[in-house]
Amino acid sequence: MSSAADGYFLLDSLELPADLQRLEVAQLAALAAEVRALLTPDGAIRPERLAAGRAAVELAIAVHHVFDTSTDRIVWDGGDQGLAHALLSGRRKPLYGHPGGAPPFPPRLANGHDAPGAAHCGAAIGTALAMAVAAARRGEPRQVVAIVGDGALTAGMAFEALNHAGALDADMLVILNDSDPARSATGGALSNRLAQVLAGPLYTQLRDGGKKVLRQTPTVRELARRSERHLKGMVLPGTMFEELGFNYIGPLDGHDVGALVATLRNLKRRRGPQFLQVLTRTGAAPAAHEDGGPGYGEMLGQWLCEKAAADPRLTVVTPHGRAPGLREFARRFPDRCLEVRGGALQHAVTFAAGLAVAGLRPVVAISSTALQRAYDQVIHDVALQGLPVMFAVEHAGPYDLSYLRCIPNLTIMAPADGNECRQMLDTARRLPGPAVVRFPCSNGPCESLTAATVVPPGRARLCREGRSGLALLSFGALLEAAASAAERLDASLVNMRFVKPLDEELLVALCAGHRALVTLEDNVIAAGAGAGVAELLAARGVLIPLLQLGIPQRFSGEGSRAGCLAAARLDAPGLVDRIERWWLAHQKGDPLRAAAGHPGHRL
Repeated sequence: MSSAADGYFLLDSLELPADLQRLEVAQLAALAAEVRALLTPDGAIRPERLAAGRAAVELAIAVHHVFDTSTDRIVWDGGDQGLAHALLSGRRKPLYGHPGGAPPFPPRLANGHDAPGAAHCGAAIGTALAMAVAAARRGEPRQVVAIVGDGALTAGMAFEALNHAGALDADMLVILNDSDPARSATGGALSNRLAQVLAGPLYTQLRDGGKKVLRQTPTVRELARRSERHLKGMVLPGTMFEELGFNYIGPLDGHDVGALVATLRNLKRRRGPQFLQVLTRTGAAPAAHEDGGPGYGEMLGQWLCEKAAADPRLTVVTPHGRAPGLREFARRFPDRCLEVRGGALQHAVTFAAGLAVAGLRPVVAISSTALQRAYDQVIHDVALQGLPVMFAVEHAGPYDLSYLRCIPNLTIMAPADGNECRQMLDTARRLPGPAVVRFPCSNGPCESLTAATVVPPGRARLCREGRSGLALLSFGALLEAAASAAERLDASLVNMRFVKPLDEELLVALCAGHRALVTLEDNVIAAGAGAGVAELLAARGVLIPLLQLGIPQRFSGEGSRAGCLAAARLDAPGLVDRIERWWLAHQKGDPLRAAAGHPGHRL
């Protein structure tokens, strides 16, 4: 938390967002400078998130100045551009006091200034439309605003919502925060003035008055409507939104807070669907803090470059084209790095499927949370057809193993380290059907490459033979932490490597030589890798105590990977303690613990 002594005089004077409305417009530029100064690199927030948040500072201030965010409904599309909004609504501590920084999808808070919590890009317009419809039905005189980034308009559901809003003639405002790092905010004085005129009362009165006069002459009215649209289309880029039923205003310089306030005040009085385009600039992202060593993403980029040089069929499809790991690949193979904009996730998967049908070998580089939005396409466009599409999935979310494991024809691999990840990428590239290589969003231990570059499909690896009668089955990057528990308890340790198919032969042999099994995964326990082991043993009629360890089935706070694993007690100390207590209780014949030790038990 800063204080007035730190130079944040205006920001520290604001007790509630309502205080911002009492500031003079002339003071808002100084407030923007304070907010932007606070949004600086300190390791709490990723650089790319800071760049997006800094670009929308004046927009957030203007919205808070014109609208009452405690009663009006302001829906931010995604959390990045809403960082200034979070600061202005009293949340400096969650931004800078949390080990993981600001959550990417800010939750709804009791203070009433979020309606609702931000979600993936493309969702805000539909949410705002529903709120506008509900307000109209209840007779509530509240304003409803959706603020979306340009990437959100690549999401199909954003256009579905725009089409629906125009058909309903709903009272709502959509603000497009059009931010291009390669372009300065080029709205300029002329376009700023034009936007204010088009949003102003005189133009509104002339427009509405003309509609009344021409109401009885439909042919002339239609001619006038088309003439207005075509005239605006000559000087403005909003013809598409006009066709969807919106009154388009813009483009406006998104860093001219005075022009923003004047235009928003005019639009606040307008009825029906309104669309305002503002131009902002992100600039270069602040320098990232390096934690040492290449991450899995960088390793993926290196592997892609190596294989693409030898195989002209290899093509990357990704919504993350600017991710550090893919920059070198995009530079060397620009025609084979096909970036879809951030919201077009369903299209990315279907597009990759089409490339595979055409004889190419596509690699979809995507995050696990982004892949959730393309689930139907993974099933119907890829797996159902058995197409050789590889998914290189960087996971920060805990649900992907659960939602992918049930899909037929899909091979799922979870490498324990960077070296094994490279081997599994080679394995996936040679498979005749779809495959997932799932690696964590972090740096990974990577020893020198072994001679074998392909992992035998569906085969686990016995890392340690213990004498205690306990066997630990590790899926993915928990292997190093699991090794500590195996040493302490003299347990056998298996690197399972494949979530699907499981190494059935080795599992049955382990059950014959051990008295209990423990599965470990950085995924939710429900329907995860451990559940797959339980299902296999049940189908084979094998009865053995089984402890499934994973992420609790609840929504948790944000944080670093290490912090989240520690909170879930999946770090080395947590695993040792949990497994040891369960194993000792089982050996002592504790009735409660023994009863809990049947297959499928979850701790």
